Amino acid sequence: MEAVYYSQNPRFYVAVDCIIFCFEDGVLKVLLQQRDFEPFRGEHTLMGGFVQENEDVTQAAQRILEERTGILYVPLEQVGAFGSPNRDPGARVVSIAYMALVDKHLCNDSLNAKHNGFWVNVYDLPSLSFGHDEMVHKALARLRIQIGKTPVGFQLLPPMFTLSQLQHIHEAILNEHIDKRNFRKRVADMSYIEKTDKIDKTTSKRGAALYRYNQLEYEKSLKAKL
Repeated sequence: MEAVYYSQNPRFYVAVDCIIFCFEDGVLKVLLQQRDFEPFRGEHTLMGGFVQENEDVTQAAQRILEERTGILYVPLEQVGAFGSPNRDPGARVVSIAYMALVDKHLCNDSLNAKHNGFWVNVYDLPSLSFGHDEMVHKALARLRIQIGKTPVGFQLLPPMFTLSQLQHIHEAILNEHIDKRNFRKRVADMSYIEKTDKIDKTTSKRGAALYRYNQLEYEKSLKAKL
């Protein structure tokens, strides 16, 4: 009876698409590829692939991220499911989109090149196939909501960073200028942003203090609010 039930229903492919953000030269960027195979040969898309029989969807997204960037163990967040009947001309495909924030310096450029990958300003996207532009816009909208509530920007930074770097990431995500004094007042209230004894002298002779993110302190601050 069960076999009959399943056989009476259509079968779909399940895919994952990764919206991989980085921060470079003051710009929030997303990783795209120019396809060298059909469908949509020569057009631009996100990095993605099909879910295999021995993995769940999150494992598939982690595999895609590693294959395209060489990065392991980056937190992934599911953005949503996209299943328009006509989104893929090759077959009926339901795609699960995941968002990842990565430090650009940790990415393997040779892997990007192998998959025709390139980084582009998220606010200057080319036309994307498979409805991938909708995925990027939804991920960016979620990121904008989160950045005022959770420390999402730290995944885009090196382990130690200046407050100016952190502010620039917030500005890049929000696509607006932030008052420096107000921003630093907000940071001063965040116990999980720790000042170190290190100085960054790459931007000026005087240098700027380097900070780091403390996950344990962040978890403590969450418990204190309960």
